[in-house]
Amino acid sequence: PVQLGPPRGRRTRMTRRLDPLVQLGGPVLLVVAVGLVSTTVSAANEVYFLNALVSVAIVVAIYVFVGNSGVLSFGQIAFVAVGAFAAGVMTVPLESKKGVLTTLFPLLRDHSIGNVPSLLLAAGLGGLFAFVVGLPLMRLSGLAAGIATFAVLEITHNVLQQWTKIGPGATTLSLVPESTGPLQGTLGAIVVIAIAFGYQRSRLGRKLRATREDPQAASGVGIGVHLQRLWAFTLSGALAGFAGALLVHQLGSITTEQVYLELTFLTLAMLVIGGLTSLWGAVVGALAVSGLDSFLSQAEQGVHVLGFKLDLPSGAHLAVLAAIMALVLILRPSGITGGRELRLPRAWRRS
Repeated sequence: PVQLGPPRGRRTRMTRRLDPLVQLGGPVLLVVAVGLVSTTVSAANEVYFLNALVSVAIVVAIYVFVGNSGVLSFGQIAFVAVGAFAAGVMTVPLESKKGVLTTLFPLLRDHSIGNVPSLLLAAGLGGLFAFVVGLPLMRLSGLAAGIATFAVLEITHNVLQQWTKIGPGATTLSLVPESTGPLQGTLGAIVVIAIAFGYQRSRLGRKLRATREDPQAASGVGIGVHLQRLWAFTLSGALAGFAGALLVHQLGSITTEQVYLELTFLTLAMLVIGGLTSLWGAVVGALAVSGLDSFLSQAEQGVHVLGFKLDLPSGAHLAVLAAIMALVLILRPSGITGGRELRLPRAWRRS
């Protein structure tokens, strides 16, 4: 028989080279498309696209630990909060800070930094905080890990809300420079995606996924389960802190309630609906649920759809998202993407 195309071995090698490019390129192109569209809409609608880009950064940061380790964590938003308030406090202009945030520690009150340094500071503090709390917590699994990480979220929320030496306390942190526009939002989401992709294809990422599939077998071949989870938890905390800085620079102001229970539920819903165990699922879920949440939030104020006025009661968007997440868990537990990475179509792989 006559063989058309390259030999099977060469086709296999080509596919192996192309698959990583597709797995990274797909999410990146999707984010770039959202960023480009955000530049063509009105200022009133631009905020919804920026929310989607920041949501991608937060959800992918959560995926780095939860998706690769299989350990459910409710505490990743605590690192988002730390990053958001650190970047916000340190970028408020000095003149305004000395007049409004008078109770801050002198080091925080008398110094201010730029946009990019604030992003790096938020990532560093998020990673450091995650490493410190992860040292004891990463020995836990299952329900115990979920409760312990939720306790981290609760403690962080209370500290930020009550300790006025490090922030505004229960009041709003305002006057933060709004530097997260379409360009910074897109680049920030791409940076988080690229780091998450590099980690999951690294030796550390493969070891962590081995502990997810069978912790006893992984431990039996010499993989330190606690150490691998700690590495991922720290990296996830750093990326979450970075995403928190993007968030506060997008909003221009923030309160402790904005980085607490509602954001925790919303981002976990994005990850579950998209596909818990894949980077592609994290990005697709973040964009899809963010778009739906924006529409439902508008519907609570009243919107016209196909000639009919849709007017939902206040808080309905969370109830609808909860129902959708329940349906996904029942009908398709692996999420929209099936928990798989984006790959070349089968016909292309054969050609």
